[in-house]
Amino acid sequence: MTNGSSSYCQNEGNPLPSKNNQHRLESVHMNKQLSFRFWVLVAIVSISGFSQGMLLPLIAIIFEQDGVSSSLNGLNATALYIGILIASPLMEKPLQKIGYRPMIIIGGITVAAAMLLFPIWKTFWFWFFLRICIGVGDHMLHFATQTWITSFSPKEHRGRNISIYGLSFGIGFTVGPLMTQLLAVHEALPFIISSVMTLIVWGFVFKLKNEFPETENMGDATFVGSFRRFGKVLRYAWVALLPPLGYGFLEASLNGNFPIFALRNGISVDAVAVLLPAFAAGSILSQLPLGILSDRIGRQSVLIVVMIIGTGCFTAAGFVSHSTIGLFTCFALAGMAVGSTFSLGISYMTDLLPKELLPAGNIMCGIFFSFGSMIGPFIGGVTIEKLEGSSFFYMIATMLLVIFISLVTFSLQTRRREIAEKY
Repeated sequence: MTNGSSSYCQNEGNPLPSKNNQHRLESVHMNKQLSFRFWVLVAIVSISGFSQGMLLPLIAIIFEQDGVSSSLNGLNATALYIGILIASPLMEKPLQKIGYRPMIIIGGITVAAAMLLFPIWKTFWFWFFLRICIGVGDHMLHFATQTWITSFSPKEHRGRNISIYGLSFGIGFTVGPLMTQLLAVHEALPFIISSVMTLIVWGFVFKLKNEFPETENMGDATFVGSFRRFGKVLRYAWVALLPPLGYGFLEASLNGNFPIFALRNGISVDAVAVLLPAFAAGSILSQLPLGILSDRIGRQSVLIVVMIIGTGCFTAAGFVSHSTIGLFTCFALAGMAVGSTFSLGISYMTDLLPKELLPAGNIMCGIFFSFGSMIGPFIGGVTIEKLEGSSFFYMIATMLLVIFISLVTFSLQTRRREIAEKY
């Protein structure tokens, strides 16, 4: 009787106390796990941005001080993106077999080990090889973290999470060039610091529970199957791949070629360390606002506007190329305009493609970014070497103008198609 009364009172106050509490505790625990996982992945991307932002201007300055030509300097900078291009078609199958966490662990240790090897032997081709290794490792990190974040992010928070993902990379990329100032202390110091920071964040990955991608959405993950999906992505969403290509071209040219342009035009290393982060800082300020704006008025419209603004900013930079204040202003405004084009391009690609092609679309965005990053420093180096004056900035402005024209052309074709289907 006493037990029955006690049980009744307990159930009257809380009909299903054990189940409700259990579900609540499980929900809280799950949210904590997802939050911890998200911020670990964000930290990894931030450190990746830091190492890339540091490496391009750092090696460009070292080679320039050692008398390496600007074209060879630019060629060496392409090695990072050659590594990404080599790795890109091979990412899907390993990810299916080993899962996200091992992919990130292997990528992290590859980057950290390569960074530590830079001071061991300073020769052009050895550093070229190390940069290829960093490109492979960085791509493993980016593909695994980007796919993992989008897989567990709820639809209502996916845009925000991708913006934070891009923002974290931008913050790391902004801080990275500041490490060039440590060259005055010791040439090996920036490489050692970057490697140690990579290992510290890398250690947190071991606390994450491994997961695997949904194979039904990825289809046949063979080498041939991947290329078939790449062809479909090009057919349906070629225009969305141009902003990542343009951003890679722009980012690598600025960080790989601008230090050479600056040193040859009387701009100090300390000024370069301030000017380069101005572009990345501008992109950080505008990343979330542009993402939200693109949700409201459409990715295509935002991309068209930012491309023409970016064209104007780099054209203006050509006229004020001998003024540190003028260049700082142009770089900051350009960063606010075109500094988010990679994440906007990914979102635009998502709008254009069916769900089953999204993994291949993400890889294609990475490939086009890498291709732009690979040809940017080489073309920039040749431009600086062969042409005089501010031709370097006009080269970037021309590239952005071509993408602007492509976006407008695709927009007009889409509208004509819609009108034709309607009537």
